Amino acid sequence: MVQSPGGRAISRRRLLTRGVTVGAALAVPGLVAIPAVARPATRVLAAVDMELVLLACQVDPPKSGTGTTPGAEEHVLAVEQALRAKGLLAAAQTDGHYGTATLDAYAAWQRRLGFEGIDANGVPGRTSLTQLGSGRFDVTRPVTTGSRTDSYGGKRVNTRTADMLRAADGMLSWSLTLTQGSYNPGNPDSAGTHDGGGVVDISVSGLTTTQRWQTVRALRTVGFAAWLRTPEDGFPYHIHANGISDPDMSRPARNQVHDYYFGRNGLANHAADNTPEQYRVPLTWWEKYRRG
Repeated sequence: MVQSPGGRAISRRRLLTRGVTVGAALAVPGLVAIPAVARPATRVLAAVDMELVLLACQVDPPKSGTGTTPGAEEHVLAVEQALRAKGLLAAAQTDGHYGTATLDAYAAWQRRLGFEGIDANGVPGRTSLTQLGSGRFDVTRPVTTGSRTDSYGGKRVNTRTADMLRAADGMLSWSLTLTQGSYNPGNPDSAGTHDGGGVVDISVSGLTTTQRWQTVRALRTVGFAAWLRTPEDGFPYHIHANGISDPDMSRPARNQVHDYYFGRNGLANHAADNTPEQYRVPLTWWEKYRRG
């Protein structure tokens, strides 16, 4: 809207009807332009891929050095910078490596939010990560466990794990039978791996050797770090499987994912994975598998 010398308002539409552009009207003698209100520029936030942060949270802490997980460094660094801004992480540890210092700092952030127990394990959950990123970054590819009181074959697991097991089961002509589920603390034979979510033991009773390895391959295909345990390993025959990137996973179980990532057996001796080559698959996790 512009004004004539007499104060009469002249609309932009009227000026355009007369063949005068708004810009030209500003140059017409006697016409006074009413300035437009400038809109503030919209700030574009960084994107933090939660899937990659969770992968680094499993792979990085057991490392002897501070090497970063390929593809995850910039996302971890954004999380660490936010933790540093909260006064929870030193500059020296703000390096893109999700090591033990970052685990401790993130656990402190979770406790500050009022979380406790498994929800304050230093592993990002969707809620805590979103709140940490407020004004700094947006969370992409969020990972959630669903209900922690779901079940599969009568054994307690979370919904994410149950969905993974159903997908693996659908690849086989026999059924998966669990001998141990998740959220099962205090079992001395498990060394803490079943204390949290995402971890199961599976019976191989009645299966041939080939069927056992085919089961391992099916589980790995949908995103489990899975190994066939044998009497030579000090266990009765069974398959031990960890749902990679489960936010509820206990630290001993996450350390086993580190082993899997580097082609090891997930046991205390960290020996080479003995899975035959034809039953191995490229590293993946549930959300990545579902994207195809």
